[in-house]
Formats: sequence, C-alpha cells, structure tokens
Amino acid sequence: MKDRSFSRGWIVVGLATLMYLYLLFPSFIIVPISFGNRVELAFPPQHYSLDLYRDYFNSADWLTVTGRSALYAALAASLAMLVGLPAGYALTRTTFPGKRLLVMLLLSPMMVPVVVISLGLYLYYLKLSLTGTVIGIVLAHAMYVTPFIILTISAGVENIDERLEKVAVIMGASQWRVFWQVVLPQLGPSIVSAGLFAFLMSFDEVVIAWFITGPSTMTLPVKMYSSIKWEVSPVLAAVATILTFVSIFMCLATYWLKRGGSRRAAARAAADAARKPLVDEAALVQAR
Repeated sequence: MKDRSFSRGWIVVGLATLMYLYLLFPSFIIVPISFGNRVELAFPPQHYSLDLYRDYFNSADWLTVTGRSALYAALAASLAMLVGLPAGYALTRTTFPGKRLLVMLLLSPMMVPVVVISLGLYLYYLKLSLTGTVIGIVLAHAMYVTPFIILTISAGVENIDERLEKVAVIMGASQWRVFWQVVLPQLGPSIVSAGLFAFLMSFDEVVIAWFITGPSTMTLPVKMYSSIKWEVSPVLAAVATILTFVSIFMCLATYWLKRGGSRRAAARAAADAARKPLVDEAALVQAR
C-alpha cells in the first residue's frame, strides 16, 4: 500500500514538473535570442553579442517607460499595503456578522476576469476624466493587487501567537500600540513578501494598463505589446529577458523571506515548549 502511494506521488510530481517546464519553455527560448543581432529575432542566433542590451540601456524611450512603470508599481504597492495590511489583520483576528460577504467583496478582483475589470474601469474613468492619468493607473493597480496583499498578511497573522497580543492588552497597552509594537515586528517577512509580490504584479500588468493609459502614461508592458503589434523590435527579447530574471529574483527573495519567517516561528514555538515545564514546576512549588 505504501509503495503504491509512493509511486502515485512521484507520478504527480513528474506531471507537475513537465507542466512547469512546458510553461517556462518560451522563457528559455527568449534568453538566447536576446543575445542575437539587431536585425531579426532568430533562434538559435547566428552570432552572440550584447547589442540588444546596449540598445535598451542606450534608449531614452525604453528607460523612461521602465522607470515610469517602476514608479507606478511602487505607488500602487504602497497604497495597497496601507489598505491590505490592517484589513488582513482585522479579518483574521475579528469575527462579526457579514464577515464572509466582506471577504468576498475584498477578494473579488481575483475572481472577476481582468478584461471585465479593465472595461469597467475604462467606462468609469471616462466619466471621472481619469483615463491616461497617473492617479487613475495607480488606483487601478492598487485595487488589483490589494487582495493578494490581504491573503499574504492574513497568512502571516495566522502564524503569530495571539497570546502575546492578549498579554499586551492585559498589561494596559492600547490596540494601536499592540498592533505597532507586537504584531508588526513579527509580520516583517510577510509584509516584505506582500510588497514585492504586489510590486511585481503591478509592474507586469498589461490588460488594465492597456485600457486606461495614454501616450504620456504608457507603461513598459503596454509599450512591449504595442511594439509586438506594430513592429517586431529585437530589443523586446532583451527587455523580456531582464523582466524574467527580475521576476525570478523577486520570487526567490519572497521564498527565502517566508522560509526565514517559518524558521523563526518554529524556534519560538520550541522555546515556549522548553519553558513550559519550568512554568508548571514553579506553579507547583507556589501551590505547595
């Protein structure tokens, strides 16, 4: 029975690995293409060079759009964090009527197709004259990434020992002081992970930006899509490769932060378990 379950597990792992390789295969092709020439996109390249990377870093147009996208992503992630951090904590620690309905409402951007959200935002922004504005893009991206921040923060709050907060309240600390001095220091890895994830999602988002950006607010993904649609520029291979490695780096950073937070939580639990017999013994001595 154990051998059969073991073999089934390996089959599932093997199929999942093949699926991931299939999804990542286009990225593996783009990397060598980015080291080709300026004339055409060819795989494999006839000769290897850094010409496409030089064209990208020497192009004021590409660098301007990249910096603009990074700025919008940072603003959207910061705004979403201001909403998602207290929301994730409150939804995890409190119980009230209508909580499930509120959670579904906050997480609705994850459930609705992004093209539907984009069309709704476009029609809504037309009435508010927000199309093609920085405020409109930042608000739209903040709305889009907030559910992911709420989920990440909620998972981090679940790993925090609630008894520490209760002890702080009993000792006279206000709820704000408990949140600021007890909860936030323990949520550090989750906050950084959520911020990096939100930044990456906003930076790479193309559908919403395609509907609501203008010539002066065009983001990097929109420019890449426009370049593919109207002209096939070989520089796109270098840009795609850079974005791929940036995404991989952020995913690895998020993983290591999560892993470090789990190790610290396990160490705290082990320390509490080691101190528990001493507390019980002291209580027994006092009772005697």
